[in-house]
Amino acid sequence: MMYWLPWVQGFTLGAGLIIPIGAQNAFVLNQGMRRQYHLLVAGICSLFDVLLISLGVFGGGAALQSHGVLYWGISLAGMAFLLLYGAHCWRRVFRSGQSLALSKQERGLKAVIIGVLAVTLLNPQVYIETVMILGSVGGGFAEHDKWAFAIGCFSASLIWFFTLALAAARMSHWLNKPLVQKGMDAIIGTLMWLLAAKLALGLTG
Repeated sequence: MMYWLPWVQGFTLGAGLIIPIGAQNAFVLNQGMRRQYHLLVAGICSLFDVLLISLGVFGGGAALQSHGVLYWGISLAGMAFLLLYGAHCWRRVFRSGQSLALSKQERGLKAVIIGVLAVTLLNPQVYIETVMILGSVGGGFAEHDKWAFAIGCFSASLIWFFTLALAAARMSHWLNKPLVQKGMDAIIGTLMWLLAAKLALGLTG
């Protein structure tokens, strides 16, 4: 029998942390706009959410919090990635004459998989949200309720990432207009730099 209250708590908290746009969501959105391996990308993001949330809920959150050096290393790697990702987006804003077809040729399956793994595994925000926050909340439940809480979080992740990918693909005709693409790149690039700045402030604060 499903324990509905922990499930609802897990779904609500998971959705609240996953839905605000970040590096993962931006990557899924970009792939959906291009209709390029977008369902695979959504599946990889959801899979790692399942793994990391499970790790956090069943004891990994406390272990990560106790290793300050590991957290610093993850944060520094994430800052570097976010800065480079933001610079790449802004470079596309100021690049003229690049067609969508050329963009598709430049990003093959291997590059897409490497990209989604980077925005997931090199993004400390993912660890903070899944392992530390969701893990600490879920870890406080009784053993039989932990699974219900975790499954609620998994459900929020699956629904969100696949909805985002499918919606972006469905709206791709509008989203792929050059002016809209440049606007999206500018917004995403700025957001990536703001996230990097937030990480830097968190380390120095």
